[in-house]
Amino acid sequence: MEPESNREERSTIDRFFRGLSECIFHSKLGVADVQMVDYVSDLLLRFTRIDETQRVRQPDGQPATEVFQMLCEAERRIGLARRGVHRHIGDFTLFWSGMYPESLRKTKRGQSCDEFLDYCKQGKRAYAIAATIQGGDDRPSSEVLMQMSEQFEMCAYGLREIRREWEEGAGGESGLLLG
Repeated sequence: MEPESNREERSTIDRFFRGLSECIFHSKLGVADVQMVDYVSDLLLRFTRIDETQRVRQPDGQPATEVFQMLCEAERRIGLARRGVHRHIGDFTLFWSGMYPESLRKTKRGQSCDEFLDYCKQGKRAYAIAATIQGGDDRPSSEVLMQMSEQFEMCAYGLREIRREWEEGAGGESGLLLG
């Protein structure tokens, strides 16, 4: 259980994502793993900022916006930096394959190296690699990252359910948001 003071410091959007994630994962999907659900809600909060989605930089300083570019950057790094890039690849692929899978199908032929990548496979692989590199106390544990790898498809499905729920709730239908 969190201390009361910690709970009060959370922003409205953080509480929104946490509540929605907990409702979908715990109630609808039957997932009892609190750490995994917390990780997913933290991912949603982090990815509300464009600078977080473009955190990985290429040698010329430009953001790596495609998974292929991020994979190349991961190979150039060692230690915690390598872990961070692989974790970001896992987060990036999970976010897009879960929240906006239709955008992955719209990749124009010949316009992106990512059209040849399987986002789920790359995300699972990236989380598994990140899990093999020990992080500090302020980072997600290797166990959580390995769990994200093993449960990638289920987490992506959960994210699709979160999106469906907030879209239905926003449309005035009887959803969790406006119930």
